[in-house]
Amino acid sequence: MTDKINLFAAAPVLMQEWQRAMMSLSEAASFEPSLCELVKLRASQINGCANCINLHYVEATENGETGQRIALLPAWREAPCYSERERAALGWTEAMTRLSDGQDHAAAYDALKTAFTEEEQVKLTLTINIINGWNRIAVGFGLWVDPAVIKASRAAA
Repeated sequence: MTDKINLFAAAPVLMQEWQRAMMSLSEAASFEPSLCELVKLRASQINGCANCINLHYVEATENGETGQRIALLPAWREAPCYSERERAALGWTEAMTRLSDGQDHAAAYDALKTAFTEEEQVKLTLTINIINGWNRIAVGFGLWVDPAVIKASRAAA
């Protein structure tokens, strides 16, 4: 996993529960798979998490996402290839990921309300929280894990 620490060996019960929470949320979120991956990619880009960018790039392409849309993700506001629903999700992702920047998130929330039901708003926010948590774990411990290894561990959980 990494030379710094093997998280699943150091705290197996906690890490298994963390992974189960993420998987449970992913199953319950019921968004379009490509939307979830765009959100995870964007948060990971903001947080500078190479491990998660790599993983969610692979998962996004497996869900049919194009290289062009992935490449344009940092400039989603200017790129015409994203739907209003995707734009609302990406705006909310940035607002929730950059809380410490002190930016006004009212506009992002207004867009979110028009594109998502209240239940979807909660699920999207939880998805953003989970990926931000994984980003912090991966960056903090210098993780680099092959996406195939991550998929196998998810299947085993």
